[in-house]
Amino acid sequence: MERLGRQLARGEANLAYTPGLGYLPDLLKKLGVNPDSQALVFSKTSFQQGLISPQNPRAVYFNDDVAVGYVPGGEVFELSALDPDHGPQFYVLSTHQADRPHFETRDEVCLSCHGPVNQVVPGLMVTSVIPDSTGKPFFTGAFFNITDQRTPIADRWGGWYVDGSVEANNGNQVASDPDKPTELNTNIAGKFDTSKYPVPTSDVVALMTLEHQTRIINLITGISAQMRNLTPADRADPKISKRVDAAIEEMTASLLFADEAELHQPVKGASSFSKTFPELGPRDKQGRSLRDFDLQRRLFRYPLSYMIYDPIFDNMEETLKDRIYRRLFDVLSGKDTAPKFAKLSASDRKAILEIVRETKPDLPDYWK
Repeated sequence: MERLGRQLARGEANLAYTPGLGYLPDLLKKLGVNPDSQALVFSKTSFQQGLISPQNPRAVYFNDDVAVGYVPGGEVFELSALDPDHGPQFYVLSTHQADRPHFETRDEVCLSCHGPVNQVVPGLMVTSVIPDSTGKPFFTGAFFNITDQRTPIADRWGGWYVDGSVEANNGNQVASDPDKPTELNTNIAGKFDTSKYPVPTSDVVALMTLEHQTRIINLITGISAQMRNLTPADRADPKISKRVDAAIEEMTASLLFADEAELHQPVKGASSFSKTFPELGPRDKQGRSLRDFDLQRRLFRYPLSYMIYDPIFDNMEETLKDRIYRRLFDVLSGKDTAPKFAKLSASDRKAILEIVRETKPDLPDYWK
């Protein structure tokens, strides 16, 4: 995104304007974001909340490093991009046609919500709320009911449209009875004009992937920033060392999906996302990838996060990255058989080791 921003600023690139959707199709194309990642949120939980409703949901599109928000009729597209050193950075792009479209920073607005997610650097989040028939959350504090891979499916997606097959959850529902404002009692699925969006779906597999990705991004960028700020005296402090150890264990568990909520029934997406996301690879000689979905017992077939390929992982401080690599290897090699990693079978661990050895450059020698 940074490269596209520079090209737009220098006039070396432009964005095609399409009637109805404006810059959105070309913006997604140039950022390498597939429209089938579209997830639709109708709760009023954005700075463009005045336009958002069950009849006019906000769309979110994403790849590993960039997310784009779009509200039909909005003044701006909302964008976030991962900076390897500073975490998510926030921008807007005017929806109005111009000779020289350009990105503008919007930290002062975006950080009012994204700042509290992570104590050191900004964070990303998927939230679940109890929306009324207009999309307004009943509890102000419920806006920060953050959901991720740890959250039981039954407690996810209040305020979101959810397309596909998945066990009972809070998606597609509003609390329409003013006398019972905390009870989701009306299903509103399909009650809006899908022609205002590039695709007609809000895919459940894309939503689950986004939840995992935001979790890992926040863990990596948060601990990375904290480690960079530690002085030699801090590193020698037993209390601080204990906190660092705990953060590394938390990240290891999430990277390996040890904290993943149980699936009680298979999941099936509604768009092409389940096909196109795994195609991004990389793959080992047997054709296996960390991006391959399972969707029967868990989200991914080989439960080690694909975010280990991302620059934010590679850019971690060397001592921190070495410790993460060591913990991952201890678990995957079978040295660490702690109960919290019991979901990983011997065949899972073996397959993940083989995939990573063939697809991840610059591994420590002991991995090889």
